[in-house]
Amino acid sequence: MHPLSQFKYCPKCGSIRFVENNFKSKRCEDCGFIYYFNSCSSTIAIIINDDKELLVATRAHEPVKGTLDLPGGFVDMEETGEEAVAREVKEETGLDVDTVSYLFSIPNKYVYSGFEVQTLDLVYRCFVKNTENLKAEDDVARLEFIKISELDPELFGLLSVKEVIKEIQKMNI
Repeated sequence: MHPLSQFKYCPKCGSIRFVENNFKSKRCEDCGFIYYFNSCSSTIAIIINDDKELLVATRAHEPVKGTLDLPGGFVDMEETGEEAVAREVKEETGLDVDTVSYLFSIPNKYVYSGFEVQTLDLVYRCFVKNTENLKAEDDVARLEFIKISELDPELFGLLSVKEVIKEIQKMNI
C-alpha cells in the first residue's frame, strides 16, 4: 500500500476530492492544494567506548518492542540533525554529547500507531566525555555496551538500524 493512500481528505480544506497527483503527491480537486509526501528526518547515534563497544539500547515500546536499537529519534521542527541526535541521546541515555560527526544516511519505514512514516535516518558518530550518568530513560528499557564485532544485525528490530550495524561493522571504527 502506498503511504499516500492513508490520506483521504485534503489537509487544507477538508475535501474528500483529494486524489492522486503523481507517485509522491495528492491534489485537491476543490481548492487545488498539492500535498507532497516527503521523508521525515530521524537520527541514529553511534557511541563507542574505549573498548570498541557500541552503546546499544533495548526498545521499551512499539514498534518492535524488546528488540535491540541504537539511541536516536525524530528531528523536531527548527532543529538541526546534530541538535536532534544530541537531544535524543540525552533523553534516552542521560549522556551529554560533546561532539558529533556525520557518517551517512539511510531510508527507513517506521510504523507508528499503524501509520507508516517514511524516514531518512541520519547516522552520527557521537562522542561523550564520560558514561557515568548512563541510564535507560524515555523509550529505552535497557542500555549496554557490546563489542561491534559481536553484534548480530538480526537482533535489531528496525530495518534501517540492521543496515547501520552491518555498515559500521564494515567500517571498522
